[in-house]
Amino acid sequence: MTGNSDVAETFKIPVICGPTGSGKTAVAVELAGRWPLEIVSADSRQILKHLNIGTAKPTASEAAAVKFHLINLIEPGERYSAFRFIDDANAAVRMILDAGKIPLVVGGTGLYLRALTEGVVEIESQEMAIRDRLEREMEAEGSLRMHERLERMDPLSAAVIHPNNRVRIIRALEIFHLTGKSKSELAATGAYKKSEHEFEHFLLMPPRPKLYADLDARVDEMMRQGLLDEVRSLVGAGLGNALRSSNVIGYKEMLDYLDGRYTLPEAVNLLKQNTRRYAKRQVTWFRHQSEARQYSDAESLKNDLDVLLKQHVSGSGKKLDR
Repeated sequence: MTGNSDVAETFKIPVICGPTGSGKTAVAVELAGRWPLEIVSADSRQILKHLNIGTAKPTASEAAAVKFHLINLIEPGERYSAFRFIDDANAAVRMILDAGKIPLVVGGTGLYLRALTEGVVEIESQEMAIRDRLEREMEAEGSLRMHERLERMDPLSAAVIHPNNRVRIIRALEIFHLTGKSKSELAATGAYKKSEHEFEHFLLMPPRPKLYADLDARVDEMMRQGLLDEVRSLVGAGLGNALRSSNVIGYKEMLDYLDGRYTLPEAVNLLKQNTRRYAKRQVTWFRHQSEARQYSDAESLKNDLDVLLKQHVSGSGKKLDR
């Protein structure tokens, strides 16, 4: 297939999302063995250069099997926003389409994934209290009452958002409360940005006992692979302060060990605990994303994506060459 960005007009780009350690990358790499895919990462940790083991970046064999985009973009400590992610993701998707391949977004950073589908406002700090309050009000008042409120504040957005779409109603109200302006007003000034593509989310959500057991095992494997030596090397290269400010799980615990705050077994146990807590927060976030197809096992997800990709390749009328 020759490069053609028009494919995005009829084909929603699949997004494999889910909590850390759920097996998203393994699914994507296996699919890439059967279909002409390239992966767009939506992981806020894997954009950091030098941090490899603790962020579970693609292994050498995975990177050889399929091309990954949006990995190793910034230095530790450098600011990176969802607003910038939109630009980078759009550029990566266009590049993949122009090469005659199919983009597959893979990641668990909710803010990035929400930015792709709902857009994002460029603001320095996200007031999470506003979203929490709006979600409580949605539960108490219902979507119709909240949609009526949106009609008063931002009639243009209300006109294109279905009264039952709780996620988009809350997001539009959140934007108005954060900025005092509607999405349409912000878009006119360039302060609101949305992806130029359409996406379909596939949520991999293993049962919690399995997820937690797999996460503990992954931490043990990271330690065997040399996570502590990686942190020592980064500190030796003068990146200790930047590493600390990045506050990435896995690295902060090893830094605390090197600083004498914990013994190594204590630091490893804390790393496991923090990883499970992070996964729990992701699970809670994804449960509110009602528009995603949800899967408890990888095989069912792969089967459905195989069907979707086969339909797309057949419907394109062209052979997608690897």
